[in-house]
Amino acid sequence: MCKVFSTLRAQGLRLAALVLTVAAMAGCSSYPPAPALASDASYNYVIGPGDTVNIVVWRNPELTMSVPVRPDGKITTPLVEDLPALGKDATTLARDIEKALSRFIREPVVTVIVTRFVGPYSEQIRVLGEAARPLTLPYKQKMTLLDVMIEVGGITDFADGNGATILRTQEGNKQYRVRLADLIKEGDVTANVEMRPGDVLIIPQSWF
Repeated sequence: MCKVFSTLRAQGLRLAALVLTVAAMAGCSSYPPAPALASDASYNYVIGPGDTVNIVVWRNPELTMSVPVRPDGKITTPLVEDLPALGKDATTLARDIEKALSRFIREPVVTVIVTRFVGPYSEQIRVLGEAARPLTLPYKQKMTLLDVMIEVGGITDFADGNGATILRTQEGNKQYRVRLADLIKEGDVTANVEMRPGDVLIIPQSWF
């Protein structure tokens, strides 16, 4: 009986070792480390559903107002109905409103100011897995991994922080390795990297 128990115990230890080895290999995957600098200096914020835009029409205060961007990506103002705003920057939207108003007003001058930022779905930052508060965040130029971690409240006690990856949609879903545990728990600033629009941060659960 003791011999059978010893055999089962040995098999169990070998299985446990195999699981730990697979987990270690998963944690040390072939994903390259995320580049430290990733932001685009020419980046312009584009409008998305849920944003709020303040439309100022010079010398026409009755047409000056704040309006939400509807879920279909369009806005409606007096004299302008169902004008697409999705994917446009504030300047482009202002020119489109001027064109629409020119049928009613002589040489309208319009300024558009975005006052609530959500952004298009394709540019939002998504945090999945073992974050304290998994969230979807609007992208901001020069946003870093540390900024994202502050927004989501860090990682859980069950997270494999150094096994986390960034799925970069702008690069055909290429995946990069990041060191969240080193960044958050050790304060290693070399583990901080810049985010890109549309990045998905995936934080797996630790095996042990």
